[in-house]
Amino acid sequence: MTGAALDPISLSLVETDLAEAARRLGASFAETGFAVVEGHGIPRALIDEALAEMRAFFARPVAEKMAAHVPGQGGARGYTPFGIETAKDSDLFDLKEFYHVGRELPEGHRYRPFMPENVWPESQPGFRTSALALFAALEAVGRRILRAIAVHLGQAPDFFDDPVAEGNSVLRLLHYPPVPEDAPNLRAGAHEDINVITLLLGAEEAGLQLLTRKGEWLDVTAPEGALVVNVGDMLQRQTGGLLPSTTHRVVNPAPERRHLPRYSTPFFLHFRPDHRIEPLVPNPAMPPITANDYLLERLREIRLI
Repeated sequence: MTGAALDPISLSLVETDLAEAARRLGASFAETGFAVVEGHGIPRALIDEALAEMRAFFARPVAEKMAAHVPGQGGARGYTPFGIETAKDSDLFDLKEFYHVGRELPEGHRYRPFMPENVWPESQPGFRTSALALFAALEAVGRRILRAIAVHLGQAPDFFDDPVAEGNSVLRLLHYPPVPEDAPNLRAGAHEDINVITLLLGAEEAGLQLLTRKGEWLDVTAPEGALVVNVGDMLQRQTGGLLPSTTHRVVNPAPERRHLPRYSTPFFLHFRPDHRIEPLVPNPAMPPITANDYLLERLREIRLI
């Protein structure tokens, strides 16, 4: 395997030269479905605090973690235990457990039927504070990236502002435990993301790979502190296939590193539930559908509901 040729792109270009940001990010997404973004401005202290709270939670006994599990909700909020999520068309579950944090909405809000209340671990108040702060920071970065994508698509910079306003976005706090030598499963089987774009803070342990158009798996590497960003199915559908939602996976580590866990914090930026995903380029294989209906369709495919 070789590292994917993704040259880091400074997000400051969105403010200083939007046309250049659109050109560079658009070219990377159109070619691979992925881009590496640096200079995003999320404070290192915020990231470190969220990671520390996440590690503390996953180190708890299973019975304590299960107190934050909500049965029948498809993992929309709170804790999802090891051995549940399964990649589409796979019979082997992923080797991971995770915690979902969503948007906080007031009582009576029109999207409350689509967005459940967050669930917070008991006796760990710092978890809520750091998770919500990281959610807000990643959402702000995602909206900046979408401005460049909009210009790349020949639209006004604010084209995605309304569709993602109060979107059903999710921060996933993700733990891949050490991998047994005889494990037939992967940490995350080959899949595409459901959402608009995904922002991934670099994990300490390697393993992320993307599938090229030539059918080759390439390691995705990023400088420390940079974000790996990829196109999701919703954006692929919105663009009529102009921007691809690329298949990717997280492979198991080399034997000498199988005893080490892997942590990451992907942020899945979503449209608002009632946004009508109507391709910019008409595509008979992609009829219009609301974001919520499409989300439910895809969650069934990966066995979360």
